[in-house]
Amino acid sequence: MADVKLAYGTSTAITITLANLASSATAGRESTAVDNGTNKYLDALVTVVLNVITGSIANDKAAYIWAYGSEDGTIFTDNATGTDAAITPEDPTCLRLVQVVPIPTALKAYEVIFSIAQAFGGVLPRKWGIVVRNYCGLALAATGSSASYSGIYETVA
Repeated sequence: MADVKLAYGTSTAITITLANLASSATAGRESTAVDNGTNKYLDALVTVVLNVITGSIANDKAAYIWAYGSEDGTIFTDNATGTDAAITPEDPTCLRLVQVVPIPTALKAYEVIFSIAQAFGGVLPRKWGIVVRNYCGLALAATGSSASYSGIYETVA
């Protein structure tokens, strides 16, 4: 009898321009949609690194990360388009809040890891992406911020 175990795919960059992302109460940046139609991962563990410039932290002292999804790749959650672009979510939004990143001090990088499937009730959408809204009072640095994911699947060992 074999054991079924979790396995992890290769860490893959998520296309999202976080360099110099300004602090905003309403606007942020969306990633290009990740297509899960081929790999059919059960989940995706996402890592986001936010590198903050020097200065005085203000506003919410945080960044907000949401997930968006699509069943067919043409209609996405809220105002998302599936491309690396600026976004102003609806108010209230239908995006799924997945992570609040506390940013208590400047000139530091903050890293968070979270599940995308958890945001959608345990099932990874066919296409999905993230939205980042920086509201710490400072812009993100020109370098050092990034997003990536590792697909999760089951294997028999």
